[in-house]
Amino acid sequence: MIQMPTLSATEIATDRLLLRKAQGADREGLIELATDPEIRTYLGGPRPRGDVERYIDAVGAAGLTSAPGSFVIADAVTDELIGTLALARRSAERPGHVTEDGEELELSYVLRRSAWGVGLAFEAATAVLRAAAGELPDQPVVVVTQTANRRSLKLAARLGFRQVGTFEQFGAEQTLSTADLHSFAV
Repeated sequence: MIQMPTLSATEIATDRLLLRKAQGADREGLIELATDPEIRTYLGGPRPRGDVERYIDAVGAAGLTSAPGSFVIADAVTDELIGTLALARRSAERPGHVTEDGEELELSYVLRRSAWGVGLAFEAATAVLRAAAGELPDQPVVVVTQTANRRSLKLAARLGFRQVGTFEQFGAEQTLSTADLHSFAV
């Protein structure tokens, strides 16, 4: 199988944000993202804190964003972790594709509750998609979110993704949305 290209940038800056690789100081924020019941409502529920701590200690905070296209979303002034974002290949073995072979770019993100509702997810997603549009060939990008997650569906639509179908995964209906990568080019 040919390895599909992914985003090579390791840091992307916006007016309010810095998308960067994780570091040790991000540990508590990363634990919060995985253990907070409200944050994890549409992501399978909170994970046990001890399990998350052991995992982060085993791989190191930096290991969580070592893959290309994987970032911590940090405040541009304080450098405090706000969330995480990834633009990675969606495995062909998983359901939810818009091409016959799968492996489309998939945008995913999660933010701390304190960062909800002020446009930070939109800003971070726009920045990473623009960077990818400037670097990669045109191709579909997908967003998969639990259909019950109305806020995430609204964000995907605001970004320019259009809903193309639904499917069952993780015991819930998922909505598949797509956009062409070069629609984000500036």
